[in-house]
Amino acid sequence: MFAVVKIAGQQFKVQKDQEIFVQQLQGNIGDKVEFSDVLLTDNAGALTVGTDVKSVVKAEILGHVQGEKVIAFKMKRRKGFRKKIGHRTHFTKIKINEIA
Repeated sequence: MFAVVKIAGQQFKVQKDQEIFVQQLQGNIGDKVEFSDVLLTDNAGALTVGTDVKSVVKAEILGHVQGEKVIAFKMKRRKGFRKKIGHRTHFTKIKINEIA
């Protein structure tokens, strides 16, 4: 069984006991979260799509981490202008406990 769920503005295909990284969520390590914006479910070939989906995805927060550093370099040729900017995106690692 799998589901396509919308988490923090992004769509993820999830299964039970899967661990994924999503955009940073509010909550502490060990907190339980529920995602009710389920777009599609597949249960042994029985596909449910759209407004017929009444499922909820339950997950647990495993930790908060930062992604790899992303460098943005700006330069204007012959002007002496150079600017180097970097950032690290914040992610939350969650484990899918149940698709109900």
